[in-house]
Amino acid sequence: MVIHIDRSFFFATARDALFKGRLDQPQVEGMTAILDFWEARMPDADPRWLAYILATAFHETAFTMQPVRETLAATDARAVEILENAYASGKLTWVKTPYWRPDADGKCWLGRGLVQLTHKRNYEAMSVLTGIDLVAEPDRAMEMDAAVSILIEGMVQGSFANHKLADHLNDTTDDWVNARRIVNGTDRAEKLAGYGKTFLAAIRHEETPGPFLRLKAWLARGIARVFG
Repeated sequence: MVIHIDRSFFFATARDALFKGRLDQPQVEGMTAILDFWEARMPDADPRWLAYILATAFHETAFTMQPVRETLAATDARAVEILENAYASGKLTWVKTPYWRPDADGKCWLGRGLVQLTHKRNYEAMSVLTGIDLVAEPDRAMEMDAAVSILIEGMVQGSFANHKLADHLNDTTDDWVNARRIVNGTDRAEKLAGYGKTFLAAIRHEETPGPFLRLKAWLARGIARVFG
């Protein structure tokens, strides 16, 4: 028996509850990429994990569900400029070392992706975990396939902050607020918890034992892509 997420129900529920009644094509494509990775790699894992992964991407990408640079800048140079200005004006008081400044090789280790991957050490760690050489090419974190792998593998394995999904969402614990520690301490933790629970309400499984229902799921994904 193969278990799939009911995509029609998922997109309809998410659209109305989180996206103000409208989904654009990039948002659909981003969530589809996350769902596809999940179903291919870990379809039997706790659905709360998937919900919180989606919530994290929703928040970290400013609701676009597309890989973004820190500050949402279109280029590294512009992102560095924005960060430098913010740092100089005292708005980034928690930053001890300006990690966005180009290193000796001219590479910037600013935030990129569906979850903001920063600092060279984190690019190195995720290169090992995902098999993608992000140290040689940091901008690959902006590619959808790489960004999804970083997001999901990093949160499942606890690569970002020594907290992983299983620490907060397991058989005995249902701690949506402290799940934020997986990525970024307790920053906006209550808000992320709400997003996660809303995504969970959109995740409904359907059994697809035969070709007819597989075709149904394929058509539903196509409709979601076209009409959002």
